[in-house]
Amino acid sequence: MTALLATERISKAFGGVHALSDCTIEVEAGSITGLIGPNGSGKTTLFNVITGYERPDAGDVYFAGRKITNASPQRVFADGIGRTFQLTRIFPRLTVLENMLVAAQHTSNGHGRARNPLARAGGPADRHRAMELLEFTGIAKHASALAGTLSYGQRKLLELAYVLVADPAIVLLDEPAGGINPSLVHLIADRIRELNAAGKTFCIVEHNMEFVMGLCQHVVVLDYGTVVAAGPPEAVRDDPRVLDAYLGIAEDDDEPVE
Repeated sequence: MTALLATERISKAFGGVHALSDCTIEVEAGSITGLIGPNGSGKTTLFNVITGYERPDAGDVYFAGRKITNASPQRVFADGIGRTFQLTRIFPRLTVLENMLVAAQHTSNGHGRARNPLARAGGPADRHRAMELLEFTGIAKHASALAGTLSYGQRKLLELAYVLVADPAIVLLDEPAGGINPSLVHLIADRIRELNAAGKTFCIVEHNMEFVMGLCQHVVVLDYGTVVAAGPPEAVRDDPRVLDAYLGIAEDDDEPVE
């Protein structure tokens, strides 16, 4: 496979509900790929399968040409796949800098098994790298603040910085622009572009179509857990199957009703 990340015919059901059905996607190295679709189309479930938080009922996941199906989240992270979550996962009772030092500890031991991460991280190199990333994401001035006091948008930026500590080959972002103010949306987009220009690969789940269409080079559309369209943003935007998935507009809806 030439793709950095690929899924092959992934299926996943929860009870009688099929979240994913024969779902095949490819994310090329160096790309910013968007993964879009209506609510309930399986986007986050696909992320969870890729990163080991869910086990697929069928199909496989490949990363850098190797099968990683059912690898643990820790193994996936150590292998070079970082991700954020739709609802941010930070340590609210630790400071922003301490959150970053926990990330550094998880990176250094590969599996995040330290009993007390703060006791075994936080050397000068770790702190320097942490502050660099906090500066990069625009929240360095909050380094000594408790993470729980950050705004929702600032938490999204902290989670991005947290993931970048490990310097993953690919970053999966789950709704990075969701629920935050426009200025932070623009900041996140600019940082993604800058990282991508330096070689970082991204796969982004997002409902903000302006964000996706202005940022991604390739877009994959899911509906009812299967891929209904894929291609450049300008082609996907006008695809009748995409309009039908989002708006319920069938291809022949403009025909006169008899």
